[in-house]
Amino acid sequence: MKSAVIFFITVVIISSIFASQFIQSENGIKTFIENSVPYVGTEIPRIDGFDGTGIKIAVIDTGVDFNHPDLLGWGKDGKVIGGYNFIQENQLPMDSNGHGTKVAGIIAADGNVVGVAPKAKILAYKVSEDGEGVSSELISGAIEKAIEDEADIINISLGVNRTNSKIDNAVNYALEKGIFVVTAAGNDGPELKTIGSPGRNFESLTVGATYNNMTSSLIATLEIDEIQYTVIPMVGSSKTNEPITGKIIFGGYGKNSDLENLDVKDAILIVERGSNVKDELLFFSIKEMNAAKAGAKALIVYNNEPGIFLGELIHEFSGPEYIPQIPVVSIDREEGLEIIEKIENESSGIMQLFYNPDFIAHFSSRGPVSPFYIKPDMVAPGAYINTTQIGSTYNFTSGTSFAAPHVSGAAALLLQKNPNLENHELKSLLVTTVKPVSNAYGKEFSIHESGSGRLDIANAHNAKLIISPTNFVINLSLDEQSIEKELQLKFIENKSEEIDVEFEGPKFIEFKHEIKNDNLQIKFTMVEEKFGEHEGKIFINHEKIKYTIPILIHYTEASIFVNQENEKLFFEINHPDKWSFAKISITNSKNGNSDTITMTPDKKISTEIYHNGEYWIEAKIMVNGNTTDAFNTIEINSISEKADRLELINIPEKQIIIIISIIVIVGIIGLLIRK
Repeated sequence: MKSAVIFFITVVIISSIFASQFIQSENGIKTFIENSVPYVGTEIPRIDGFDGTGIKIAVIDTGVDFNHPDLLGWGKDGKVIGGYNFIQENQLPMDSNGHGTKVAGIIAADGNVVGVAPKAKILAYKVSEDGEGVSSELISGAIEKAIEDEADIINISLGVNRTNSKIDNAVNYALEKGIFVVTAAGNDGPELKTIGSPGRNFESLTVGATYNNMTSSLIATLEIDEIQYTVIPMVGSSKTNEPITGKIIFGGYGKNSDLENLDVKDAILIVERGSNVKDELLFFSIKEMNAAKAGAKALIVYNNEPGIFLGELIHEFSGPEYIPQIPVVSIDREEGLEIIEKIENESSGIMQLFYNPDFIAHFSSRGPVSPFYIKPDMVAPGAYINTTQIGSTYNFTSGTSFAAPHVSGAAALLLQKNPNLENHELKSLLVTTVKPVSNAYGKEFSIHESGSGRLDIANAHNAKLIISPTNFVINLSLDEQSIEKELQLKFIENKSEEIDVEFEGPKFIEFKHEIKNDNLQIKFTMVEEKFGEHEGKIFINHEKIKYTIPILIHYTEASIFVNQENEKLFFEINHPDKWSFAKISITNSKNGNSDTITMTPDKKISTEIYHNGEYWIEAKIMVNGNTTDAFNTIEINSISEKADRLELINIPEKQIIIIISIIVIVGIIGLLIRK
């Protein structure tokens, strides 16, 4: 039975009429791909003559409209030089939905709009007809076909909302064949732990989405009693020239009848989304008009169901003469109800709407996907992108689906400049040369939201240093309060300047470093008992480029020790208090295969292993009725080739012997019966 998968599409589509009137900065800059592409620094490699020439990029999606004038041509002399239609195998991979055409345009459009790598060639693999869903078999099949067609880069702007081993194994196979794989994080944010496959893949490059000041990055802040709330400006709202202050008043659903007996003059009004009347269409524009007419300075609409939402004031029913008079923002239900509780104390609020250079899109899926590595790897523009659409048209669209192709195009430019780059080197150039991304309150987004930061192609193009690995996850405990790590430094050209190293993180984490033979030796030590998860960043400055290495540190009371004997792993747990039970997960970092075993204080346990590589060990430990964590890793490189081959079919040797024995016995019995 084929497993159903769902596109990572929570796409915001805005009409061109609306965009020309409302989606613009205070300087009148409209949203076009010509703006989002230069914003991430493509002008620098283009000046040097790099445009993607000679690079083949596989787009696994809904197909590509190769009749579009900006993507013109099918076959060896066209833009789309090949591909395959997995939906109708006797047909060319023509796009009838538009999603794949949008992705391809961002990568390599060359006409009225210009993509990141306009001279790159596209391989189109159609795995969905309508953009609503696709099987994991089709995705993995398309990856295998892209390998066969000798793609240089694979862009996957779709996936599943959970772990899928079939897709992940196919991605790993492509990476082993030297093909660079870029995946979209998904559109299930802003909650954490929302990235699915293939975005969860350890070695691929996973991309989240940002707004930016070239693509309508109007953001908002709201503070009430010195507490900061997360709010999203409704589409059609304008920036404020100065902060709006006023008392907070609850106005029901924002109907005239709700407001007629309220004094809302110069107040910030908060109302509930929807209506208390069944089937009544109470548009946000109506709520805004009612609030403005009553004298309110601003309007907050809280959700009528869990989660936050993006609302639109301008729509087909708002009327051509309608112009919003006051700012309107949305907020999730929980925080909205919390604000209403404060009203009894006559709370006052401060609201501000302004443009922010970079901002994580609310829909962008967040990590973590594992306690042992960081996802997403980075972010790129993915909101209000005007790109190629089927039927020789253009359309505004939003989603991480359209952030990923910015990175795929950037990878093409770097490969053209240096065709000998290995996958990990290409990934390093992209994810370490980023720009920081800050929220509405000026605080950088967490690693789980933004990865290392926002794509900067100019920095990647000019970089002279490859750093491996590109991030660290460090596990410390009461028993092991220090750890030493090593960053390998590879200079693309001869080292001409000294490098400067600094660490930015909590003060209770001591950082020491030393450079030896082009390796950066680093040591982290906990100097206070601050248990939990902590973030930091190592910055390396070299030849005017600032490289960013995200660090995630787990500091736990408990410890789990692991030792290898022959083809077995043995475990020991230590905790300052008495523990009663532990669930231990052992995961192969290469293929994601995982085993789970249980342990008690009086029971020593072990597990067999069949493959060399790094193993991630996670323990959930019961202590006095509560669960606590412990983490460890172990590198295995002594497994025999025989055991290694057995792992390929995921059947342990003993089980194979048993299976063979059963087959032999059944065969003998069958022969005896026939006689």
